[in-house]
Amino acid sequence: MKINREAKVFSNPVATMVFSVTLAAGGYLTYLVYPLTGPMVLVGLAGVVLAYFLATAIRIADQWEKAVVLRMGKYRGLKGPGFFLIIPIIDQVDSHIDQRLRVTDISAEKTLTKDTVPVTVDAIVYWAVWDVEKAALEVQAYADAVSYVSLTGLRDVIGKHELADLLQHRDQIAEGLQKYLDEATNPWGITCNNVGIKDIIIPTGLSNAMSKQAQAERERQARVILGTAETEIAEKFAKASEQYMNNPVALQLRGMNMLFEGLKDKGSLMIVPSSALESMNIGALGGMTALAEAQAAKVSEAAPKPLGER
Repeated sequence: MKINREAKVFSNPVATMVFSVTLAAGGYLTYLVYPLTGPMVLVGLAGVVLAYFLATAIRIADQWEKAVVLRMGKYRGLKGPGFFLIIPIIDQVDSHIDQRLRVTDISAEKTLTKDTVPVTVDAIVYWAVWDVEKAALEVQAYADAVSYVSLTGLRDVIGKHELADLLQHRDQIAEGLQKYLDEATNPWGITCNNVGIKDIIIPTGLSNAMSKQAQAERERQARVILGTAETEIAEKFAKASEQYMNNPVALQLRGMNMLFEGLKDKGSLMIVPSSALESMNIGALGGMTALAEAQAAKVSEAAPKPLGER
């Protein structure tokens, strides 16, 4: 970034102070030597010119800047940071170049990917000037040049990748763009420190289709998992049947446990196939249980009631 040299001169407090002090001292001495005479005007003008030259010779560059000095239009060198002097009229400070890390926001709108999908990609480029002399002499507006070459590189990278690669491998895309920018800007004395992909915007219709595809894929996976679970359950039941086939007592105990679990809650109804009743002898067990409950009811009815309840 180039900074207007006239603005830097007039914003320099040291130069302003030197100009004011020189002008005041010259005017006072002129008044003492030539009080209210004709030569006083000439000497006063000379003092103004001298004060202006002294003020323009003093320059200041900020800590993060380098001042590019030209002598009669030819590159003289770099000055700063801090206080430095130049020769008025002969020397001039062409620009102050900032060496801090900078951020450039770029956006490639409706750029076609390798599979002809229009996308909008927003990215951020972090760069800095590492060689002030090259940045000042090799390119006119290096900040604009970095912005344009970043946009061109981003479009080029998008065109070389399919949409799936852009969505899944953002880090690789950013790394490739960073290498491209380094190769393009290093001759200008500029280095690209990092590139970040902020956002990838795809058409609304394609976004909806991809959402439906993802939902269908998840549903397919859910069905596959359910089928796998049913297969594993069938295998477990097959192994359990082998155990029950060779051990009928275990089968009866299992049946009794199932019956107990089903009837332990009051008011529950349990439907059991007749084949299961015969194989596990649950019918006889249920009859014996019902007979025992009926006998207990009769005994409770025949028992003498207390005098208060008669």
